[in-house]
Amino acid sequence: MKLTTLLATTAIAMALAGPAYAEMKIGILAPTTGSEATYGQDMANAVNLAISEINAAGGVLGEQLSSVIGDDGCDPQQAVNAASKLASSDVVGVVGGYCSGATVPTLKIFGDASIPFVITGANSTKLIPANPGNAFMINSTGNDQVAKAIEYFNSVGAKSLAIVNQGDAYSQDLADLTKKDWEAAGNTVPAFEVANKGEQDYSAIVTAIRSANPDAVFWTAYYADGGLLIRQLRQAGYQGTIAVGDGSNSPELFSIAGSAAEGVIGFSNPIAEFLPGAKDFIADYTAANGSPPGPYAPLAYDGMHLLATAIEAAGSTDPAAINAALMDADYPGIAGQITFTPENTLARSNFVVLKGNGGKWGLAQ
Repeated sequence: MKLTTLLATTAIAMALAGPAYAEMKIGILAPTTGSEATYGQDMANAVNLAISEINAAGGVLGEQLSSVIGDDGCDPQQAVNAASKLASSDVVGVVGGYCSGATVPTLKIFGDASIPFVITGANSTKLIPANPGNAFMINSTGNDQVAKAIEYFNSVGAKSLAIVNQGDAYSQDLADLTKKDWEAAGNTVPAFEVANKGEQDYSAIVTAIRSANPDAVFWTAYYADGGLLIRQLRQAGYQGTIAVGDGSNSPELFSIAGSAAEGVIGFSNPIAEFLPGAKDFIADYTAANGSPPGPYAPLAYDGMHLLATAIEAAGSTDPAAINAALMDADYPGIAGQITFTPENTLARSNFVVLKGNGGKWGLAQ
C-alpha cells in the first residue's frame, strides 16, 4: 500500500471514530481495602458521581475528567505508595484523605509534585503544620470536634471522662486535645487508655474504666474496633454515657456493637440524610451504587466539585493558579459553605451530635 493511501485510510478511520477528547485525570486517595474500606469506597463513589455530573455538563476547561484511585488502606506506608502512584499518573489534583495517620505522609509527596489536594475526611490538627500549602481541608479539624464534644458532655452534667484512643495521628490527636481542654475546664480524666488496632479482647481497658467509674467514656478511634469496646463495656455493666468521634460515625457501628450501641453519642461531620440540600445527591448516589451514601460521601462529592470549580476559575491546570483559586473559594457545598482560613482549614465548624436510636444514627440535638 502506498504511503498516501495509508494516510488517507487512517484519516478516514479517525473521522469515523469521532473527535478525540482531551482527558484530565483526578486522583482519589482513599482506603478501598482494609478495616476502613467501607468509608473509602463510599468516598470514591461520591467523587466519581461528581465527575460524571461534571462531564455531562461539558467537563472542565473543555476536557472530560477521569479518575485514578490510590488505595491508602488507612496505613501510612501504603499511603506513601498510593500517593507516589497518583503523583506519577499525571493527575491535576487529588481529592480524598480519610485516615489522618495515612494522609499526613502524603502531604510532602503531593507538595513536592505541586499537586493540589482537597482533603475531604482527615481532620487531625497534625495535618496543619505538615501542609506545604497545596492541601485544603474541607472537614472541620479536631479542635472543632473537641469543642462540640465538651459542649455535649457539659450539657449532660458530666464531670469525669474516660478517653480511649489507638495511638494513631487521628485518634491520639483527638484524645490529647480532649484531655487538655477537658481538664483545663476543671474536669477530670480518671482513665486515659490506648488500645491496639484490631484488638478483640478489651477486658483490661473495660476493667480500668469500671474502676475509674467515669460519668462518660469517649472512644476517639474508628468504628470497627469501637463497636467491640462498646459491646464489652455494656456487657460488663457500665451504664454511663458512651460517645464516639467521627471515625466511628458509620452505620456499621451498630452491626458490630448490636443493642449496646443504643443511646451512644456520636460527634460527626454532616451526614447526607440530615442535610436539607442533599435529596437529589442521595437519589443519584443510590441509583449509581445500589446503596445510600455513607458518612463521608457528601464531603467527597463537594470536594470534587470544589476542585473542578477552582480549575475553571484558574483557567488552566497550573498548580499555583489552582491553589490560589482554592484559597479564595466560597463554594456552596451540599454539606455546607466552604471557605478557608489562612491555614487552609475549613473556616467554620461542621460538627453535629448524633445519637444511636433503633439501630441507626439520628440527630441528638
